[in-house]
Amino acid sequence: MADDINTRYFRQQLDNLKRELLETSASGADADRTVELDQSRVGRLSRMDALQAQAMSVETHQRRDIQIQRIAKALQRLDEGTYGECSECGELIAVKRLEADPAAPLCIACANRAETDTAGAL
Repeated sequence: MADDINTRYFRQQLDNLKRELLETSASGADADRTVELDQSRVGRLSRMDALQAQAMSVETHQRRDIQIQRIAKALQRLDEGTYGECSECGELIAVKRLEADPAAPLCIACANRAETDTAGAL
């Protein structure tokens, strides 16, 4: 772990992010409910809007879950003393990158490489 990384600061940042995501997840749970199919109660366009809103809510919930998992892994790296080290190459992650995304597991070079590899696979 880099000596210039303030672990207490980043632990608090990660804990705050996790708490916010969990609170948002709990408050948005109703939006994931199954949409009514009774067209006598709801018009076709209204039902389509509701289906779209439901799909967007499900996707948002999945992204939130992934972010919570990333935060949990970052907290684990803090506990293990490897926070701030790139999971791929072992080099130190720039503090500015961690300030932008405290859960970042990769240095910028490895993140760019992973993004390029993913884009090439499409």
